[in-house]
Amino acid sequence: MKISKKYMYILLFLGALGIIMVFTPVGRKVKGRISSLLTGYKLDNSLGEQLPSEGYDWKLVDRQGKPFDFDSVKDEVVLINFWASWCQPCVQEMPSLQKLYDEYGQKVRFLFIAQDEKIKVDAFMTKKQYSFPVYYSILKKPELFISNVIPATYILDKSGKIVLATTGSKDWHDQGTRSLLDALLQKG
Repeated sequence: MKISKKYMYILLFLGALGIIMVFTPVGRKVKGRISSLLTGYKLDNSLGEQLPSEGYDWKLVDRQGKPFDFDSVKDEVVLINFWASWCQPCVQEMPSLQKLYDEYGQKVRFLFIAQDEKIKVDAFMTKKQYSFPVYYSILKKPELFISNVIPATYILDKSGKIVLATTGSKDWHDQGTRSLLDALLQKG
C-alpha cells in the first residue's frame, strides 16, 4: 500500500507534535491545561455542605514535623489545597496561590496539603522560593475533602461551610477569588 504525500506530511506533523508534547516543557504545560479543562472545577458533592464537628478531628503535621490540629481553624476562613510537586496542574497554579497567600496570609488560614514525599516537597519549595505553609495528613482527611483529582481546593467560611470546591488548575489571585475572600472575612 502506497501512502500519498498528503498523508505522509500529516503523519510527520503528528509525530513532531507528539515529540513536543512528551519531551518539552511546552508539552507539559499544554497537557496540564488540557487536564485542568477536562477535570472541571466544581465538586458539586461537597459544595455548600457544613463540615461536621468530627471533621475537625483531622490531624496534620507541618514540614518541620510539628503537629497541627485542624480543630484550630474553627471560626476562621480557610483555604485548603491538595497538591503534589509532580502534578503539572498543581505546579501551574502555585504562583497565583503564593500571591494570594502573600496578600491574605494574615487574614485567611491557608493549608497546603502535600500528596508527595517530604524530600521532594522541600526541594520544590526551596527551588521555587514559596513561603506558604505545607502540611501532611497523618489521619484520614474528612470525607468532604475526598477527591480523586489534584489539585483540589476548598474554601470554608467561618462557620465551616464549604463555599468553594474545585479541581484542576486555576488562577487563584483573580478578582473573583479575592472578592469571595473579602466577603467571607466581612461576615461575622
